[in-house]
Amino acid sequence: MFDKILIANRGEIALRILRAAKELGIATVAVHSTADADAMHVRLADESVCIGPPSARESYLNIPSIIAACEITGADAVHPGYGFLSENARFADVLAHHNIGFIGPKADHIRVMGDKIEAKRTAKRLGIPCVPGSEGGIEDADEAKRVAAEIGYPVLVKAASGGGGRGMKVARTEADLEQAIGMARSEAKAAFGDDAVYLEKYLEKPRHIEVQVLGDGHGGAVHLAERDCSLQRRHQKVWEEGGSPALNDAMRAEIGSICAKAMQELGYLGAGTIEFLYEEGRFYFIEMNTRIQVEHPVTEMITGIDLVIEQIRVAAGSALSVAQGDIRVEGHAIECRINAEHPATFRPSPGLITYYHPPGGLGVRVDSAAFQGYRIPPNYDSLIGKLIVHGRTRNECLMRLRRALDEFVVDGVDTTLPLFRTLVRNADVQNGLYDIHWLEGFLAQGGFDG
Repeated sequence: MFDKILIANRGEIALRILRAAKELGIATVAVHSTADADAMHVRLADESVCIGPPSARESYLNIPSIIAACEITGADAVHPGYGFLSENARFADVLAHHNIGFIGPKADHIRVMGDKIEAKRTAKRLGIPCVPGSEGGIEDADEAKRVAAEIGYPVLVKAASGGGGRGMKVARTEADLEQAIGMARSEAKAAFGDDAVYLEKYLEKPRHIEVQVLGDGHGGAVHLAERDCSLQRRHQKVWEEGGSPALNDAMRAEIGSICAKAMQELGYLGAGTIEFLYEEGRFYFIEMNTRIQVEHPVTEMITGIDLVIEQIRVAAGSALSVAQGDIRVEGHAIECRINAEHPATFRPSPGLITYYHPPGGLGVRVDSAAFQGYRIPPNYDSLIGKLIVHGRTRNECLMRLRRALDEFVVDGVDTTLPLFRTLVRNADVQNGLYDIHWLEGFLAQGGFDG
């Protein structure tokens, strides 16, 4: 086992990792920018090191500074959390060169899954169902038109690198296609430095279903059921739940088994999430995230398995602590991402939290690094925290979530709490009748005005 872990992240995920390490009896090192000098994870870690100014590029993305912090403190492993350097294969390679453990997947797997075209090829080889589309990158408009004619319109032009909805454009007719490719290439080049794009069939009303997997790097791998992340805005997840209201036990067992078998064949190490679009009873692979997810607490609440502790254990060379037959899914869980944003315009709202009262009670969990008197900096994402609620049934979970949202108080900044209080009372949401376009349609039609 590791002696000391450096946490190369900030906010609630840094605090989440710190707690897991402490439960394992492992010393912790917090790194921080000057903007985060007073952050909660810095206060609670055994040691802390300032690695640069507020700019993420000069601090949380600064690999030499993080390596120096490891050497100064004697940390023998790094947990990258999510975002920042968590899916940076070069970072994993540099750590290995310095004999520092990386609490994440093998660098080769990060590279493969970070390239959307290669990820799709790999998924097909591993028997994971994929969206119909081009076999590789699209070279020119003529090739794009040929592929689009084969799979049928509408089609989705997607960037080979990156994510978060950037470099994605829909073409509903051949006349739209050339412009969609040009716009996607331009956006991808600006965002990711890579203008390679490929084509997929555009699904009109899919759900976003993702399967949580764990592997030990030695052929041991399990799935921990699925999460439904269909309530999205601009391809960003807002509300996640497990299990999905759209699936029955046979469906989730089948897709889970496919994913676990694929990870066994791949020799995957650590936590990962295989993401699908789901429509009319069929799953279509879209990507794999080779890190812990923001929404991982949903899975922890319904399985009772600490995913971060498992990450640390397998990165240190241990086998998984659970076999597939040991995993039981009990009840239902929902997570709401509470952001410092105006609930109607989604304009960021950094500033001082003048009053903070998180909810509590049976089945209620809040993952947050916020506190009364904390100043939310303008330099990073606007996540204040995550409210996760568990119930024996989905209905009980929804009732508990309604109560918890009404109890949650954050003053001094705008938050998305009012939006969630509306969503939890909406009939479509209560009945699980939504897809990945539902929330944007709801907002566009004036379903919520703040």
